[in-house]
Amino acid sequence: MKKRIISLLMIMCMTMTLLTGCGSKPANDAEGEVKTEAGETKEASESITVTDMLGREVTIDGVAEKVIANNPGALRLYCYVGSIDKLVGVPEREKKDSRRRPYALANPGIVEIPSFGQGSGSNGDDFEKILELNPDVIFAIDDDKANLDKMQEKLGIPVVALSYGTGVIFDQDVYDSLKLIGEIIGEEERANEVVEYMEECKKDLNDRTKDIPDDQKLTAYAGGLAWSGSHGIESTRENYPLFDAVNAKNVVQGIGQDGAIMIDKEKLLEWNPDRIFIDLASFSLVQEDYMKNPEYYKSLDAFKNGEVYSQLPYVWCWVNVDTAMADAYYIGKVLYPEQFKDVDPAEKADEIYEFLVGKGVYSEMVEEDGGFQKITLEDLENIEVEK
Repeated sequence: MKKRIISLLMIMCMTMTLLTGCGSKPANDAEGEVKTEAGETKEASESITVTDMLGREVTIDGVAEKVIANNPGALRLYCYVGSIDKLVGVPEREKKDSRRRPYALANPGIVEIPSFGQGSGSNGDDFEKILELNPDVIFAIDDDKANLDKMQEKLGIPVVALSYGTGVIFDQDVYDSLKLIGEIIGEEERANEVVEYMEECKKDLNDRTKDIPDDQKLTAYAGGLAWSGSHGIESTRENYPLFDAVNAKNVVQGIGQDGAIMIDKEKLLEWNPDRIFIDLASFSLVQEDYMKNPEYYKSLDAFKNGEVYSQLPYVWCWVNVDTAMADAYYIGKVLYPEQFKDVDPAEKADEIYEFLVGKGVYSEMVEEDGGFQKITLEDLENIEVEK
């Protein structure tokens, strides 16, 4: 009886093999290769092997249909490329609020997706819950290669590292991460479109401003920059990505330190920039400081002349690339009104949000912090800035 069953199975397998061999090949250019939507060729195999942003080789059993992004940074990049319909788990904080995160504002359905812990990638995650959710892949933002290896080994689920690079708004690491996501979830075309859109905005911002001589530029300062939370007016950057995007003349020079810094407030008086931009995530701290020392702010020409402007918080749970791009257009409009006369910053912000997260959420960002506007001394004297 057993032999008969085995014989029947062998015959069935041979028949299937013959049928498969005689059938047509799906868009093959060569033996063993299959054309993708992006026009690239892949081996005719179910598995997908990628090299992630930490140089780890990771294999996924076919196009991922069930996805976990292990923290807000990874979730944001995923939402630029993929639908939340594929998400089977999100970090716990996604249940609490969507503050300053356009991807969450545009996708309120995220709160209905099960959570698996805090999204720290290690002790803060409920591994039993992740196993229960049974994702095909976990996208992670984590610089610790050993940590991700340990997580992958413990769960038996592919873990793919993504990256924001150095935190600038047009970063190659972001582009490569988006393409990784696209390849793994079968959305290469969408990933390429997102990268192309970002590059088009980068080129547009640069083309509008690259030929303006330095001696014709207004000097600028960005204060109250958020990083690991809100900070006072002395929080700034020398290599400020939003200024770099529009070739602005940043007064913060000679510090020689990459990333966010806290300057001596007297340096700002010494630099005395023509225009000051305040990150709205830190506006209340600037208000508090003004109430303690109003003469300091009244000594700055930008405040005296009514040339202080807001910018939307873009560093919040990693870099919100969409908001950063919107801010760059507003900064360009303030510093070079002639070069940006055709740009309405609010409309441009919604265009960017619409393309990247599927919905124009500028008005919702305004409800939280306020929008693109001048900040006056009177605003600082009020308990709340007009939104």
